[in-house]
Amino acid sequence: MHFIVSSTSLLKNLQLVGGIISANVVLPILEDFLFELDGNMLTLTGGDMETMIKVQMEIQRELTDTDDSNRTGRICIPSKILLEYLKNLPEQPVHFTINKDDSSIEISSNTGKYKIGGEKADEYPKEPQPNDATSFTLPSLRLGEAINKSLFATSTDTLRPAMTGVYFELAQDGITFVATDAHRLVKLTRNDISCPEEGGIIVPRKPLQQLKNIIPSDDSPLEVSYNSSHLFIQNNKIRLSCRLIEGKFPPYKAVIPADNPFNLTINRTDLISSLRRVSIFANKSTSQVVFDIVGNTVSISAQDIDFSYEGKEQLSCQYTGDDMKIAFNAKLLIEMLNNMEGEEIRLELSMPSRAGIFRPVEKTENEDLLMLLMPLMVGV
Repeated sequence: MHFIVSSTSLLKNLQLVGGIISANVVLPILEDFLFELDGNMLTLTGGDMETMIKVQMEIQRELTDTDDSNRTGRICIPSKILLEYLKNLPEQPVHFTINKDDSSIEISSNTGKYKIGGEKADEYPKEPQPNDATSFTLPSLRLGEAINKSLFATSTDTLRPAMTGVYFELAQDGITFVATDAHRLVKLTRNDISCPEEGGIIVPRKPLQQLKNIIPSDDSPLEVSYNSSHLFIQNNKIRLSCRLIEGKFPPYKAVIPADNPFNLTINRTDLISSLRRVSIFANKSTSQVVFDIVGNTVSISAQDIDFSYEGKEQLSCQYTGDDMKIAFNAKLLIEMLNNMEGEEIRLELSMPSRAGIFRPVEKTENEDLLMLLMPLMVGV
């Protein structure tokens, strides 16, 4: 088995699949990349026990190489040493020669020759198959945006596994992406994507984190398939398969206040800047900041009694409703606002003990974005 490949092109593609490889693997072979050669097409695979990512790339071949036995083959190559080598190699053709008898790999470049030991590909876990799967397509850019705007709100509490992923609520008139950690909630609905069947799946955080880094940021189509246990996403170059989270997603609609008569509109970047400054003086365990809304002015304050710290700023806003004092966790609020777009945001309120709803004033076409943040008790 022999092929030639650009060093920078190989490194780029290995980095796409390498992000899913775990530091603490259950099977030692999962520390490897799986290389599969078929003619002039090389498929690179990385995975853990739950997720597998495949990327295809074209390779070169020497004109004198007419031996068909060199044109196909499978080998597992240790990921860490291969990545380290390629990161320190300038752009140039790299020759790979694999001995199928002892699984040894010889790598030749303009600077020298290197040899590492591989493992037989038969020991690498098999990719799950999309049996009885439901399929639909959606633009790559739209999926990437949905992941970016929702993933940060997932929980890290393994005792509530259903909340450690993003819920895809599927319908013929659109898809709703929902994430929550019980303190905040994100609900993003796209009404320009149609699913053949109504249903819901919970996709784990880790594969979504990798997916947003590898899919193109354009309108090229992605094919999405799912069954009772797995999700499959692919285009003409990349394929991801991952195990879904079992269980039922919390009834998120019940925590979204239906009646919010008070509305505050404010510049998003000004609010973020003010929160960053004021939160420096907040209690480190609660990160509490208090919004004191009077007329068209909101005072943002924080204090840490233990150290006699106190900070306060005022911002102009547009407000309709009764004067109100409500407190939020500044860290969570800043992260939410950073994952929204647009110049202004609207905060919908009802009372200091009920959740605040944040929406962008300028709506994106075919998209409805809602972010919810639970309040803190003022003074605690």
